[in-house]
Amino acid sequence: MAGLIEQERYTCAIGALQTVVAIPRAVPILHSGPGCGVMIKGFFERSSGYAGGETAPCTNFSEKEVVFGGTDRLRNIIKNTYKVLDTDLQVVVTGCTAGIVGDDVASVTDEFLFEEDRPIVHVETSGFKSNNYVSHSAVVNAIIDQYVSRFEEENPSRSEKNLVNVIASIPYQDQFWKGNLKEYKRLLEGLGLKVNILFGPHSGGVKEWQTIPKANFNVFVSPWYGEPIVKNLQRRYGQPYFKFGYLPVGANETTKFLNGVVDFALEQGAEIDEKKARKFIEEEEKAYYEELDNLATFLLEFRYGLPSYVHILHDAGYVVGLTKFLLHETGLVPKEQFIVDNVPKKYQEQIEADIKATSDKREIPVYFDPDAGAMQDVIRGLEHKGRGLILGSGWDKELAAEINADFLSIACPTPYRIVMTTNYVGYTGGLRVIEDIYNTALATYK
Repeated sequence: MAGLIEQERYTCAIGALQTVVAIPRAVPILHSGPGCGVMIKGFFERSSGYAGGETAPCTNFSEKEVVFGGTDRLRNIIKNTYKVLDTDLQVVVTGCTAGIVGDDVASVTDEFLFEEDRPIVHVETSGFKSNNYVSHSAVVNAIIDQYVSRFEEENPSRSEKNLVNVIASIPYQDQFWKGNLKEYKRLLEGLGLKVNILFGPHSGGVKEWQTIPKANFNVFVSPWYGEPIVKNLQRRYGQPYFKFGYLPVGANETTKFLNGVVDFALEQGAEIDEKKARKFIEEEEKAYYEELDNLATFLLEFRYGLPSYVHILHDAGYVVGLTKFLLHETGLVPKEQFIVDNVPKKYQEQIEADIKATSDKREIPVYFDPDAGAMQDVIRGLEHKGRGLILGSGWDKELAAEINADFLSIACPTPYRIVMTTNYVGYTGGLRVIEDIYNTALATYK
């Protein structure tokens, strides 16, 4: 049995339709079979947005379209969508059948773009070509190249010294994307910057996307996914980018992240007050540690009821960020960690180095494997002493019960947790992680 993956924790390429759903008043049009949209909605749960879920138009590609092509059907769906949905941007995403047949989707969208001056974009997302971690970048770059490029004249490249674009969480694939992006915006604005976060209710929708070229530089928070976006912006608009390779969670890494942004901004000629920016960081850090001080009595009295070690099953950005945070700021010992987002090999060495840098006294083994079922078997085969904690998706709840560990759902897919605006990044995100972990321990304490 070769090539089989159990408990895949991402979707095929067409899952990036959620990238479109996350843009206010944008609509994905699926040129695919009827099951594709249903599959994506079922995986991500509570992810309909403005025009996702059952609202998203679909050509319902059938045997007829396989034989004769589906461009006529796509043309009609686009026309009817304009009649029914009041949207600012349409993005046609293609499924496997359209990709195999070879429909000329670009010629159809060009009809509406040039003859009717409609804001419409097309992107190839055949499921057999990649996963949604990869196709998220393809969708964003398609919007930049086909839509944002039309507004370059009124938005000159790098014309606003204090404006930055944030390329970070993948909408819906990251359970906490709304809260995380809002927190990035708050923190960076606290430094004196103006911020495009592009997705979610706190973005300016397509009007904000139009200003992407004006940004002085980009803030890129990711170990690998999203890199084609910042590379494209660098080529197209000459925008450099500041990279932070994992989620900044808690005081240590958030302070490191923000100080790094300040240094980079000043190098790029941003007109921010360095003294005020550093003061903002100090005040945020002070407020964080005040809350930890208030927690000291609880930790002292309850220390024998808390987990002593933790396994994380998540994407690389979360695994590295939470590993550093848990060891240094909660005292939980990270044991074997499992990165399940199918990281390309060229990025794995740096990710391993980031994890290794967490401690010079303790080795933290890390596994790269999209087969999360196999990774669960690794955990089952380990020797477990003391009370443990599993941070993962809903599929890991039964595993935690098997090894008598606490369980906290922090990844897709999960039916066990509702996340609305919670964030895990930043100072406030670190406090929320502590709340979630210790509340889980208290709920199972006997």
